[in-house]
Amino acid sequence: MLAPYRAIFAVPGTRGFSTAGLIGRMPLSMLGIGIVTMISQVTGRYELAGGLTATLALAAAAIGPQVSRLVDRYGQRRVLRPAAALTVAAVAALLVCVRLGAPDWTLFGCAVLAGATPSMGSMVRARWAVLYQGSPALHAAYSYESVMDEVCFIVGPIVSIGLSTAWFPEAGPLLAALCLAVGVFWLTAQRATEPVPHSLEHHTGGSVLRSAGLRVLVTTFTCTGAIFGGVDVVTVAFAQERGHKAAASVVLAVYALGSCAAGMVFGLVRLRGSAPRRFVVGVCAMAVSMIPLQLVGNLPVLAVALFVAGLSVAPTMVTTMALVEQLVPRAKLTEGMTWTSTGLAVGVALGSSAAGSVVDAAGAAAGYVVPGAAGAAAAVVAFLGYRRLRPAPEREGPQADERDEHDRRDDYVA
Repeated sequence: MLAPYRAIFAVPGTRGFSTAGLIGRMPLSMLGIGIVTMISQVTGRYELAGGLTATLALAAAAIGPQVSRLVDRYGQRRVLRPAAALTVAAVAALLVCVRLGAPDWTLFGCAVLAGATPSMGSMVRARWAVLYQGSPALHAAYSYESVMDEVCFIVGPIVSIGLSTAWFPEAGPLLAALCLAVGVFWLTAQRATEPVPHSLEHHTGGSVLRSAGLRVLVTTFTCTGAIFGGVDVVTVAFAQERGHKAAASVVLAVYALGSCAAGMVFGLVRLRGSAPRRFVVGVCAMAVSMIPLQLVGNLPVLAVALFVAGLSVAPTMVTTMALVEQLVPRAKLTEGMTWTSTGLAVGVALGSSAAGSVVDAAGAAAGYVVPGAAGAAAAVVAFLGYRRLRPAPEREGPQADERDEHDRRDDYVA
């Protein structure tokens, strides 16, 4: 039954770069919540904690695609190590400033520099794309990486919060920075599977966002991110109102578990129909899954509703990455994948902020209106943009397939 997953790891080096990518992307789920936990323990100022995490998210949204664009041009090793070093130094400076009681502006400056965190998920998926482009195995590889994303979001917050509360306040962000350093160093040490950087002439024409189809995906993912950000904030408030705040992490882990399970199964399915159609169906399913949340009255029912809602997440994410691979030129693949992650991060920040305002004004139960509205917006954008999800010119037709195969052979020889 798990043969497709065993098959993708038959190529030497695949286990190594996938594991390195998993370690390196742990800060995605650990750093923000670790900063919130640290600041709330040291200063008790939740407004400052929220401001720092929002700054970190927006800085990552602005810097992350530029880092990936440089990766496409100069290679992972030459770009990721300096970017990771800057991020680790910024996080270390943030921890020192918090410990010394430095002025707030220094904390925000460190948060901006920490936004240079590379999109490790995009780096790993780019390696899979080089190995299996045009093969059904790529679907299984993307599904596996989506499952690893969910593992990060199940394990990361629990570890980060646990260390910061049980050991010392700075422990969570410190471990996140160490994971990034180890993951990046290990990944970039594996040169055999690193995508070959493309020459400068392949990077003419400006940003990859010139693709109308990619803009549809990024806008949809911004709305989707608002779903995730809203669900996180409202679920914590919902559990707190009922006197079981600690149970919020368990309920949110169930949400991620639903996505994880669906991602595993989705990778085993033989796909039918076009990727754009699957994308629209998946986004609409995510939107519909937000409706039951408006009716929940207790934590057990909420956990069941979120598990069901999670079933549509990973398949939609896998399909989106497959679309990015079709929509953008090979020379800009890493940048294209990072833009979808950027849209997701911006959406999470917007959804968290909006949900917090609604919860303060009308209570936790009313807060689920935010992810509901975000889901509806995502469905509208996906439906209206459906016809723009066309392959990049270099990927259309049999001649393009032959060129891609020839390029892959050249990459292996190199």
